[in-house]
Parts: sequence; C-alpha cells; structure tokens
Amino acid sequence: MLAKRIIPCLDVKDGRVVKGVNFVNLRDAGDPVELAAIYDREGADELVFLDISASVEGRATMVEVVRQTAGEIAIPFTVGGGISTPDDMKRILRAGADKIGINTAAVNNPRLILEGARRFGSQCIVVAMDAKYNEAWGEWEVYTHGGRKPTGIRALAWAKEAEQMGAGEILLTSMDADGTKDGFDLKLTAAVSSLVGIPVIASGGAGKIGDFYDVFTEGKADAGLAATIFHYKEIAIHDLKADLKSKGVEIR
Repeated sequence: MLAKRIIPCLDVKDGRVVKGVNFVNLRDAGDPVELAAIYDREGADELVFLDISASVEGRATMVEVVRQTAGEIAIPFTVGGGISTPDDMKRILRAGADKIGINTAAVNNPRLILEGARRFGSQCIVVAMDAKYNEAWGEWEVYTHGGRKPTGIRALAWAKEAEQMGAGEILLTSMDADGTKDGFDLKLTAAVSSLVGIPVIASGGAGKIGDFYDVFTEGKADAGLAATIFHYKEIAIHDLKADLKSKGVEIR
C-alpha cells in the first residue's frame, strides 16, 4: 500500500493565495512562494497550486510564481488552472512544476489527457474533478468552470474514463463539502477510490485532524488535500502526521 500524503492547496489569484467557502467569498491568505517554502519546511509531502486568475496576465504571473517556487522547495508540486493544451503543460513543466492539473479542458476534450500522458508521462497528469451530489440521479455530477457549470456527466463514469485516457492521479473535490470544515465527503471519495486503480487525492471539507484519518480509512483516499486549516494555522502538519502515525496510518 502506498504511504498516505498530506497536500496543502494554494488557490492563486493575481499572484496571491486566496481562500473561500463553497468556491466563493475569497479572502487573501498570503504570498504563494513564501507559503510553499513554509509548507516544505513543515513536512508537507506535496503542494497543489490552482491558478484561478482568468486573464492572460494571470497566466504570465502564474508561470513566474511556478519558477520562483521551484527554486525554493524540494517537494513535488502540481499546477492547474487554465491549462488547455499540451503547450500550456510544457510551459508550466519547464517553469519547474512536477505535475499538471487539468479540469474543465479535460472534460471539454478528453483527448487532452491522452496527449499529455503521451508527451510527458501519466505521472505528470492529474485530472481534477469538482463533483456535487445530484439528488435526481442519486449520484454525483461533474462541474466545470471553477464549480459554476454543471455538465450532465456522472462523476464515477468520468473518473473511470480519465484513468483509461492516461491520468496518473485524480484530484477529487467535493463541492458539497468544500470550505465547510465538516469533514471530507467519505461516500464520494470511497466510491471513486474503489472504482479506479490510480491514486485519488481527496479535497474539500477538512476541519480537524480526525477528518484525515477518516478519509484515509473509510474514504480509501491516497492523499488528503486542504487549504483553510493549513493557511490559517488551525492544524500543524507535524501534529497531523504524528496523529495519523499513532493510529497506524502509513505516512511519508
């Protein structure tokens, strides 16, 4: 069994880290390069940067953030947001990122996963999926455009397709749980983790140390990702890892 990973997430807008609840009400959380260096020192296993700037200027800013971050940290980091072509992937990887996260662009063009995996290797391609429970279906639906647009696509089917297309990992965000700090969506996470053979990173809802134990055991996740609790020092990564280790969870 793979050792479980703890991954802080940094949502970057116009060169600053921001955080909201249920994808809205954003507030400033600091400088991305400084935060990345702190997390590296504190024992994070990886980092995820999500560029939520929608402008061309934002893209250029993000490449510079990636370049600076790569010079400051030793742990792997994934960059997603606005990446829609293999050339976009190449630009971010050349700037120093280890992996690429794709979401809306992959839903619109699943072959992008295939092309990315062929050019850069499956280990570089992380398919990010924002999912929300659809009462009428009794199942989860995939959303795109930063959680604003329902697609009519069933999350479990999309997770399987992403794997078949060559994704190396799935970054699974529960929109229902995001920012609530009420715990990860264990049903969603377990459903996806049980279906695919690639690692699943659980995102959305972490509020206390015990939530990570739950998502690794009940949710069957390979990694736990969070933002708010780490950015605002509500949970120290060292304490989190010590707790998991004491409960028999294999961690890095």
